[in-house]
Amino acid sequence: MKKIKSIILILLLPLVLYSQNNSITGQVTSVEKGTPVELVGVNIYWQGTSIGAVSDINGNFEIVRVSESTSLVFSYIGYQKDTIETTGLKIVNVELKQSLLLDGVDITERKQATQISLLNPLKVETMNEKELQKAACCNISESFETNPSVDVSFTDAVTGTRQIQMLGLAGPYSQITRENIPSVRGLSSLYGLVYIPGAWVESIQLNKGTGSVLNGFESIAGQINVELHKPEDTDKLYLNAFLNQEGRTELNAIYAPTLKGEKWSTALFLHGNQISNRTDHNDDGFLDVPLSKHLIGLNRWKYVGDNGIRMQLGIKGTYVDNVGGQKDFDPDDDAFSASIWGMHVNQQRFEAWSKIGKVFDGMSWKSMGLQLTAISHEHESFFGAREYDAEQQSFYSNYVYQSIIGNTNHQFKTGASFQYDKYKEVLSTEIFNREEMVPGAYFEYTNLVSENFTAVAGLRADYHNNYGEFFTPRLHLRYAINDGLVARASAGKGQRTANIIADNMGLLASSRVINVMGENNDNPYGLDAERAWNYGFNLVQCFKINGKEGTVSADFYRTDFINQIIIDTDRSADSVFVYNLDGESYSNSIQLQVNYEIVKRLDVRLAYRWFDVQTTYNGDLKSKPLLATHRAFANLAYETPNDWKFDYTINWRGSQRVPTTAGNNIQNYRPNKSPDYILMNTQVTKSWLGNFDVYVGVENILDYTQDDPIIASDEPFGSDFDASSIWGPIFGRNMYVGLRYKIN
Repeated sequence: MKKIKSIILILLLPLVLYSQNNSITGQVTSVEKGTPVELVGVNIYWQGTSIGAVSDINGNFEIVRVSESTSLVFSYIGYQKDTIETTGLKIVNVELKQSLLLDGVDITERKQATQISLLNPLKVETMNEKELQKAACCNISESFETNPSVDVSFTDAVTGTRQIQMLGLAGPYSQITRENIPSVRGLSSLYGLVYIPGAWVESIQLNKGTGSVLNGFESIAGQINVELHKPEDTDKLYLNAFLNQEGRTELNAIYAPTLKGEKWSTALFLHGNQISNRTDHNDDGFLDVPLSKHLIGLNRWKYVGDNGIRMQLGIKGTYVDNVGGQKDFDPDDDAFSASIWGMHVNQQRFEAWSKIGKVFDGMSWKSMGLQLTAISHEHESFFGAREYDAEQQSFYSNYVYQSIIGNTNHQFKTGASFQYDKYKEVLSTEIFNREEMVPGAYFEYTNLVSENFTAVAGLRADYHNNYGEFFTPRLHLRYAINDGLVARASAGKGQRTANIIADNMGLLASSRVINVMGENNDNPYGLDAERAWNYGFNLVQCFKINGKEGTVSADFYRTDFINQIIIDTDRSADSVFVYNLDGESYSNSIQLQVNYEIVKRLDVRLAYRWFDVQTTYNGDLKSKPLLATHRAFANLAYETPNDWKFDYTINWRGSQRVPTTAGNNIQNYRPNKSPDYILMNTQVTKSWLGNFDVYVGVENILDYTQDDPIIASDEPFGSDFDASSIWGPIFGRNMYVGLRYKIN
């Protein structure tokens, strides 16, 4: 037996010696703040080949020589690539330097309020606190006043509800997530942005077009992800108070106590606002701003355990109560009155969620996680004599596993998700109940072909209990033409169930008869799912003039609907017809934008956007109503060395098509086109000691408002009454003051 072992050892010895002589070992490190650190997961390969290796938890590696090349390439995201000639070497120790492209834009003096990474295959605009604090930003629907990529418009002249638009499409076509968990959807599609106070927000990530398949299939026009303050990083105490001339008072608080030990952290978020003034500046007999009471509370916990275990838990409660209508309306005495028109909306919502994950030791590129969320939402409302009540119970789960194939040039994410929604809706005497269950699975592959080119391809397969199976392919490409010029392209498909009442609640503030032209089937409302393809291309060019940084970007996006739920307000002035698309429907969007620091601490942002949005209404292809084809935008932001901040924004919006008023009494006719108009906002902020701010501002400086926004306001129970045809501001000039205080 010993002889046999000796013979085997003698036979294997040449192979072992050859392997040792034919391989290279070494370590990859970097220096951060003067301290050497080992780099985990560095991509190491022979130049001109696909043969490579990856550094381990200590930065060590071993790679077998090849005949095709003697040059070893070391590549790591965020660090400058290095190439080493290995002839005659057995050990190679490499120190990588951090790349200037890490944050996309070379920022040497001040962190920009909105940043665009040059490395991400998706063009993601990250709005940080600095951007959000340029305006009053009381909730997320008011957070985009200084961002030209998102339009904010009023749904009607009674509820005061704001809706966002991207690529010329209404807000529900954009997927809105809270820390990558679907958030604003279903019954909250219109009011949901009000549920997220701006003072709670750490940053907002915005990208146009279809996003990642990981987050679901509902994104068509874009994705907006909201990141709240993290309990381990936020201030121990943060307070924000706000008051405007319309009597709106608001208070926000974040409290993050220090817990014993280092594994758990927590934060408590509180929000309250109230409007109690009855104002009617245009003397039409209706409140300009609804009376309101909002109370929102959130508690979140984070756990960082051993062996890479991570966990987050959170609960949130929301109470919204709005009263609007004629100035003397009292919901306790005048509900459903035939002599005084009023509106009352009461919403109560409870959410609970968790994230549980694991990062594998020594393999930063390998992890898995489970997202869970449950929602209960109750909505009670009436608009004049029309009642709308609804309930929603939802559950969402998403399991994600990510790793690499061979080396970090080939990364993948895969998993499975489940979405459950149960709705009960009552509109006057009509009942719309439905239950939706959508299990699905997905796979997304990222190929880092080179430091200049990245491709991300994803595919989802889902099954809807009513609509059946469907597939969601998505593709994102990035090519760095040079160090400062990046081109991106994207294509993908999206699908969603239209919530025809919740998505268009502003139409209830009218006498229009709602006709749902669905078929006699089990589909929600008897209608088909909305499905669309989205294609996009954008360029971002960084430049430097007189030592000052700047960027120029150009975007083009097109959305082609396979099916769309049409909200037809053109067929008749006293009705609205809801039906499946029969013909073409598309959206073209072009945006040009320049950001530049023209002098030290003075930033300017200029943008122009053009829309071509066409839909087939009752057999005729028409432009979308209440959408400006042209829009121009400018924002100036200046900071002084002694902590004064000045912000000024101007918006020009071109003419818009107005839904027909043919058939109304002659005094209630309206032009088919709106005039163009200009809006100006400004704010001044003063900071002391880095923890106390006072800010004052003016919205709509020119006091421009839409004339007679409510059609037939003197006859609210007549057939011509309509408060939903809003193309311009319904609030006049508004001044406000606020303060922020924090304890680190």
